[in-house]
Amino acid sequence: MRHFTRMLSVAALALMASTLPGRSDEAAATSGAVQVAEATTTAPEFTGLGNWFNSQPLTLASLRGKVVLVNFWTYGCVNCVNTLPHVTQLYSKYKDKGFVIVGIHTPEFPFEHSSNNVQAALKRHGITYPVAQDNKSATWNAYRNQYWPAQYIVDQSGRIVYSHAGEGAYDEIDRTVGKLLNASS
Repeated sequence: MRHFTRMLSVAALALMASTLPGRSDEAAATSGAVQVAEATTTAPEFTGLGNWFNSQPLTLASLRGKVVLVNFWTYGCVNCVNTLPHVTQLYSKYKDKGFVIVGIHTPEFPFEHSSNNVQAALKRHGITYPVAQDNKSATWNAYRNQYWPAQYIVDQSGRIVYSHAGEGAYDEIDRTVGKLLNASS
């Protein structure tokens, strides 16, 4: 029921997407994605995270000076899985230019809490960027996140400058990351 209610919320938000800044009715209708917000608020620090994969534990404070994509996902979510090729491609494109992705694996179902299952999913999808388990939804709650998947772009100063929920907006995310990286070079 919780998942169904969340799906209804996403559908309602999608209907309102054309009223968000920078979105035209045509863009909202064709993308099928929901842009959560475009704000310049300080990104919350990672909190309450368990196991880290592909990295030692990270903090946003230690990542200052880099562009960071915080990617909320879970391996049991088909929409999340559909975004992974795009996210891993973005990482490959920019990882040597001051860009970091931090995957925040926040489970929806009990079986998704297993670190062995998360590790198997990382291998299956070729994920080499840092991923942390958020089994208690602490970082999820700090970001006031409500959707799987959701991406937050954090600039070099630690501010959220772009966020998006759902599939799509891959070119827009790529352009945003590219602009931030070019601005710092």
